[in-house]
Amino acid sequence: MRILTVIGARPQFIKAAAVSRALRAEPDIAESLLHTGQHYDPMMSAVFFQELDIPEPAYHLNIGSSSHGAQTGRMLEAIEQVLRDAPPDWVLVYGDTNSTLAGALAAAKLHIPVAHMEAGLRSFNRRMPEELNRILTDHASALLFAPTETAVANLRREGITSERIVLIGDIMYDAARHFGAVAARDSRILAQLDLSPGGYALATIHRAENTDDPKRLHAIFAGLKAVAEDAAVVLPLHPRTRKCLLDAGLLDDVAGCLRLIEPVGYLDMVMLERSARLVVTDSGGVQKEAFFHGVPCVTLRDETEWTELVDCGWNRLLPPVSANAVRDGLRAALSAPPPPSPPDGLYGGGQAAVRVVPCLRAFRPR
Repeated sequence: MRILTVIGARPQFIKAAAVSRALRAEPDIAESLLHTGQHYDPMMSAVFFQELDIPEPAYHLNIGSSSHGAQTGRMLEAIEQVLRDAPPDWVLVYGDTNSTLAGALAAAKLHIPVAHMEAGLRSFNRRMPEELNRILTDHASALLFAPTETAVANLRREGITSERIVLIGDIMYDAARHFGAVAARDSRILAQLDLSPGGYALATIHRAENTDDPKRLHAIFAGLKAVAEDAAVVLPLHPRTRKCLLDAGLLDDVAGCLRLIEPVGYLDMVMLERSARLVVTDSGGVQKEAFFHGVPCVTLRDETEWTELVDCGWNRLLPPVSANAVRDGLRAALSAPPPPSPPDGLYGGGQAAVRVVPCLRAFRPR
């Protein structure tokens, strides 16, 4: 069986690492990786291949950054050519990026079956590019690997038949279990930054709805500055966020109050997450990673795809409508008692990757 895996962004590298390990264990399966180049900064891309032991991509498109339409169109054209030259038995896509959608559309139009990992997630906010990407990808896919019962229910409501949906759990949990131990052994980030476990809050801000909206950008960073009076705030600064802060004239002021650091590799990020007192983020993946490492999280968004984390108290939604709202919400989270134990088996217990191979073997696309 020949599988082409399409990836392009940091969260996809992490998920693909877990599944690729399972695929490489099967002698009759040949997986090739196609890297679109959506994340092209070395600290957002190349370092992950090194740390996660991901095979070197067979295809590297070097698409880079541009508008949604231009980027997706360039990816679609290039991926289609790869598929025409060497048609695989399956195309495997992850998550909800432009790379995901381009891979799914290129394969579906050539009648090559698509398997979508992390299918069925919904924020119900169609202003998010990710929401459109995931909906279109789900409906273009032959096989949908859902991480939660909620995701399964979403797919069924949209008319997708049950035989195409497989509840396998969350592949990110597999990665957290495997690489958490590696990070504890190999990462030196806490010593390098002179941080103590439980002595800081870790923040990640990169989503366009926050960085590109001046009001939300100001509210988030004014709130973080206020909270930094109570606990150190460490923030690996995404290139987009750095540019937006610089353009808004806020970068120097923020740098004087927060511990701004360059983007870090996956193992260092895992160590920062698992040692934090609180995680503050607008990332879908980091919300879950915080939970997997037993750290409470505040999500600076209006909604989340991972509603079960909010339901069980491990994640708090905090729309960044004002600096005071952000400040008060984060201070409340810092002073709150530990969340209750989550339901047993939430996200599949870290065994999602091993469930992928038999599903791919057994499924017969119509």
